[in-house]
Amino acid sequence: MSEMITKNHALVAEFGDSLDRLLDGIENFMANSRPTLGGERFLTDREVSARLKVSRRTLQDYRNNGIIAYYQLGGKILYKESDIESMLAANYREAFR
Repeated sequence: MSEMITKNHALVAEFGDSLDRLLDGIENFMANSRPTLGGERFLTDREVSARLKVSRRTLQDYRNNGIIAYYQLGGKILYKESDIESMLAANYREAFR
């Protein structure tokens, strides 16, 4: 095993691929995670509509009818993640068959 390892060696290429995968994972984590504020995560209307699979207009109806809690800062609407989970839990209906 006195073989010289150069930049063209298979081990170097494998190590480089591992680093690339690690970097991709870190970038994905950074893009999809948000710091918490007081232990609470806040979501935008786009994020909530995507998670609930409803339109942003439907979310506006939910806000207008008092179905969903929200914060409004200027023109920006934010939802507490725990409020969304609570709303879903409160409106859960068991199957009756």
